[in-house]
Amino acid sequence: MLTKLASLGPDERARGVISASAGNHAGALAYGSAVEGIDCLVVMWQGASELKRAAALGYGATVDQEAAGPTELFERLAELQEETGRVLVHPFDDPLVLAGQGTVGRELGEDLPELDVVVVPVGGGGLVSGIAAALPDARVVAVEPENSRAFHEGLGAGAPVPVTPSSVADGLNAPFAGVLPIALGLELGIESALVTEAEIEDGFRFLYERAKLAAEPAAAAGVAALLAGKVPDVEGATVAVVVSGGNVAGETASGILKPAPR
Repeated sequence: MLTKLASLGPDERARGVISASAGNHAGALAYGSAVEGIDCLVVMWQGASELKRAAALGYGATVDQEAAGPTELFERLAELQEETGRVLVHPFDDPLVLAGQGTVGRELGEDLPELDVVVVPVGGGGLVSGIAAALPDARVVAVEPENSRAFHEGLGAGAPVPVTPSSVADGLNAPFAGVLPIALGLELGIESALVTEAEIEDGFRFLYERAKLAAEPAAAAGVAALLAGKVPDVEGATVAVVVSGGNVAGETASGILKPAPR
């Protein structure tokens, strides 16, 4: 995202930027825009995480929530982009955004030259495809909720497929995957794994209780896949799991962590 903002010329910066997001990209773009002195408008849907909305507002962005849900999100984005003339900073289908996300892969490669496998939670596919492009010799596994499988369906069809996402891992609730991520996924051989809601909650609890990480459910999807045996042939391999996102409401976290009734 910062890579994209750094590419903007004076006229583009003056027009301001716009994007759509479940919330994490919204907060990141709001922060980056504040640092760069660029006006920012982000589109979220009604009922999206209030915590993530508050973060975007706190960094100075304007938040539009006219979209009824994730499936209407990008229609609203297109309307506002046409009305305002702002520059689009797409959350997962822009080559410069993907290049920025790919720096995660470069850091992994520098820290672990012997890296064999990278497991990445996926929504629209930007982060996983950026990482795969940066690590062409590693095996990359994209993990999605069974109830939010836009990238999985896109890989199967070879093009974006509209889905109706519904997962506790709200950061992965993309209504479709990007054209560029799908193309890179097919070219680079990105694998796909799906996890259940219960498995995501198991991964969330593991990160909290064992790793002492206050991650959100979306960030726990990769760990969930490993715990559930959804990533085959990793015995003896050097494996890295991306845990990205810690914006979880207290009631969501406590609901997952509380002991089951006996």
